[in-house]
Amino acid sequence: MKKKIRFTVIGAGHGGKAIAADLARKGFRVALFNRTPLRIEEIRITKEIEIEYEDGTIFRSPLETVTSNIAEAIEGTDIIMVVVPASGHKDVAEMLAPHLKSDQIIVLNPGRTGGALQFRQILDSLGIGPNVYIAETETFLFISRSTGPTQAHIFHRKNGVHLAALPAIHTNLILEKIHTAYPQFIPARNVFQTSIQNLGAIFHPALALLNAGWIEHSKGNFQFYIEGTTRSTSRVIKMLDKERMSIAKTLKLNICTAREWFKNAYSAEGDNLYEAIQANPGYQGIKAPRNLRHRYIFEDVPFSLVPMSSIGAWVGVKTETINSMIRIASIMLETDYFKIGRTIETMGLKGKSLNEVESYIQNG
Repeated sequence: MKKKIRFTVIGAGHGGKAIAADLARKGFRVALFNRTPLRIEEIRITKEIEIEYEDGTIFRSPLETVTSNIAEAIEGTDIIMVVVPASGHKDVAEMLAPHLKSDQIIVLNPGRTGGALQFRQILDSLGIGPNVYIAETETFLFISRSTGPTQAHIFHRKNGVHLAALPAIHTNLILEKIHTAYPQFIPARNVFQTSIQNLGAIFHPALALLNAGWIEHSKGNFQFYIEGTTRSTSRVIKMLDKERMSIAKTLKLNICTAREWFKNAYSAEGDNLYEAIQANPGYQGIKAPRNLRHRYIFEDVPFSLVPMSSIGAWVGVKTETINSMIRIASIMLETDYFKIGRTIETMGLKGKSLNEVESYIQNG
């Protein structure tokens, strides 16, 4: 009998709890790791997560292992699903490195912009060779929230999410395994596609920053996407998307606009971007952050917008609106995100030509 695939989920936040519970509900062996023991103490005791689905059905999903010991978490695991903010990718790579075994697969859910490239750089520096596979997704498969210490709620799942390995010659190998759980993952050309197709970079920081007063006054008591997106804020998003598409064109990537993405991922359509956002059923009921010290800023600005700006500068594309968002966030949060963000240096691209990098990300 064929051995059942074992997954390890790194991170017990909104996404980590949801995907761990969903995988367990599907019958897979699942380990859940979180670095802070207190965060998973009640799950460790019950060894299960209560998951509520889009249609209101509720299940109790049993987990095989719940731990804050990384060696225990990934022992005998086939696929490691990293579901933490991109600000934690460096720490996760350094934690995993001493315990990784040949043929294990690491999937960043998502990589944001340049996640797999930076992750690979860190593993290489620690002596971990290409026999450990790395991939990233363009976005997280679910819209989900943690609703209690042992509870999670999946509001919506996307129709399709692109995934790419680094290098891309391994993408099909990884998809063959991961499709046993999630056939929604579809092959991307390479990690440039998954990185530039990162729509969180376009929506999250802009809506948070442009609604900063409302967020701080109401403590997030409004629908972030539905009410936070007006015709004027959608024009800013559209301009950010235009710059993103210019980078994609220079990199010779065939990717969709934000408006096209809503149709593909959510079956949400409209005559313009504003109408497409308003038509998205997956955004109904999603509240705004309670304050600006939220992953929409501390993750998406330095690890989505900054690397897009850095890649843009590398390939000669102006990103004035993207840079403006980074500057506004830096002022509001009193943090130099240009300085601490992911760049072509940390992604291992500095000093290389576009042809050299394309060869590396396609073939290794």
